[in-house]
Amino acid sequence: MPRYYVYILRSESHPDRYYTGFTEDLDARIQAHNDGCCDYTRPFRPWLLKTAVIFTDLDQARAFERYLKSPSGRAFAKKRL
Repeated sequence: MPRYYVYILRSESHPDRYYTGFTEDLDARIQAHNDGCCDYTRPFRPWLLKTAVIFTDLDQARAFERYLKSPSGRAFAKKRL
């Protein structure tokens, strides 16, 4: 059964910075962020996992990621996640 992760990272060096993403391999993706492979997240390394939600349905995972990146989704994550 496939697994899809929607995750929220918090910057350890800039605690007010968060990053929301999607992946099929959570450990490898966090490592990539911390290795500096991602232009957007490179300046704010190291990153710590704040929240991860596992989905078995790709469309639901993508929709949840889009929601978390919206203004109302960011407010939800800040308050609930």
